[in-house]
Amino acid sequence: MGQPFTADVIDAVRRHMNDDHAADSLLICRSLGGQPSATAAAMTGMDGDGIDFTATVGGAPVEVRVPFARPLTARAEVRPEVVRMYQDACAALGVPARH
Repeated sequence: MGQPFTADVIDAVRRHMNDDHAADSLLICRSLGGQPSATAAAMTGMDGDGIDFTATVGGAPVEVRVPFARPLTARAEVRPEVVRMYQDACAALGVPARH
């Protein structure tokens, strides 16, 4: 799909995820990102097709790409999709979801 989001939108989402939802990002990377032994994760970017993280695996940085369930075209679609990812990750890992 490409990049429907401006740099300002990506930066705002990245700051919010890294400042307020680092534990959620870790769960997403462990489950949906295929890095079950990750010990930390930080969002690094996104486009209309998915979200990018750098996870720490075995003490080393690993780039992780998690696709969205469907292409996103508007900022208002990002939060519900990331919440879905978090809930799916919790379900897959057997962790109770907070929201």
